[in-house]
Amino acid sequence: MSAPEIVRIVSRDSPMALAQVERVRAELSAAHPGVATEVVPVKTTGDKWLGDLAKVEGKGAFTKEVDAALLAGEADLAVHCVKDIPADRPLPAGTTFAAFLKRDDVRDALIHPGGRTLDQLPDGTRIGTSSVRRVAQLAASHPHLECVPLRGNANRRLDKLAAGEADALLLAAAGLSRIGREDVITEILSTDTMCPPIGAGVLALQCREDDTDLIDAISVLGDPDTHREITAERMFLHVLQGHCNSPVAGFARVHGNGDLSLRACVFTPDGKTVLNAHEWAGPLDPATLGTSVAVSLLRQGARELIDGIAH
Repeated sequence: MSAPEIVRIVSRDSPMALAQVERVRAELSAAHPGVATEVVPVKTTGDKWLGDLAKVEGKGAFTKEVDAALLAGEADLAVHCVKDIPADRPLPAGTTFAAFLKRDDVRDALIHPGGRTLDQLPDGTRIGTSSVRRVAQLAASHPHLECVPLRGNANRRLDKLAAGEADALLLAAAGLSRIGREDVITEILSTDTMCPPIGAGVLALQCREDDTDLIDAISVLGDPDTHREITAERMFLHVLQGHCNSPVAGFARVHGNGDLSLRACVFTPDGKTVLNAHEWAGPLDPATLGTSVAVSLLRQGARELIDGIAH
């Protein structure tokens, strides 16, 4: 099997998405020095629409146009943030994941122009975020803070913060790192303070199923530990049937001795109810671990919480 001469890479056209493509190009060229790459940027519904995502198919709003370009043969390889790929339905027929790159930081970062930490923010501070996961957790841990809806890519949100539309922001640490803006971070929040979204910090490479030469060439970029973590997390979300308005959080970790654990939470949007589960895989495979953690939360009433939220 030989790598193709040129690989056309499709991605969202935001600055962060294009920075992610550059990482993929660099890793691909290191693994296969003779391969040329070409970028096919597309604007997705999620990038154009700045309202409630649930009104435009939820998370699929960030992947639909990218998937379409792949399936139409306009590109050979799609780069996605795993956290943007819906897990409550299968990947588009005819496509498959070829690799998950080594995971970046899963944590959230606080940006406060005055340099305060989350615990130092005074009553009524307006936190800019449209993430139901962040809103629910802040309501539970810091009810004196006010969340104001703020969407758009990271640069746009930083501009809105500067314009006074919010007093502080919560953004993914990995995303800020990818666009070279770690300088704005005031505090990196622990996963105990702010449990991350499923798939945080991971880039997925997606190909057409019948493109076996390319799949073989791409698979060497995959990280085995990340593959185990994402398999557990996505199976968890699939069994739970969480939608884009569900305040669901969780992350799997491969520990130093090779053991895999998965911690996950489901919240009501007001943060008043928090369901928790944390299990170790032991001899279980990652998918079974994801199923087991989902069942544990379903036994605690997660189905009623999720179904009770409009989407």
